[in-house]
Amino acid sequence: MSENIDLVRSIYADWERGDFAVVDWAHPDIEYWIVGGPEPGHWSGVRAMTERSREQLREFDDFRIEVDGCRELDGERVLILWRFRGRGKASGLEPGGTGTYLFHVRDGKVIRLTYYVHRDRALADLGLEE
Repeated sequence: MSENIDLVRSIYADWERGDFAVVDWAHPDIEYWIVGGPEPGHWSGVRAMTERSREQLREFDDFRIEVDGCRELDGERVLILWRFRGRGKASGLEPGGTGTYLFHVRDGKVIRLTYYVHRDRALADLGLEE
């Protein structure tokens, strides 16, 4: 197993517990992308990434992800397929959904993190099948 897979697994181990506070895995100049959904965009730097993530998390209680799969695509990229769990603060509903994160790792740090709101879009963009 590669060091990149180990790094990504350590990141999502925290996320599966609902702990999103640790960001020492991110390069200071990380590029954070959201592809698809109602609020796609691009943010640069750890601070911008964490602020954007907090905005998303504020809408939920007990938000966490459950990883369905992890694939190393090449020497820098690791893909995780996941589903989210949580309860909407305003609605009380527990929406389910799936997503994908594509991690670009260089020298032991994530330099780019792309969140694909729709799993099928990520797989199509990457030429993969589930």
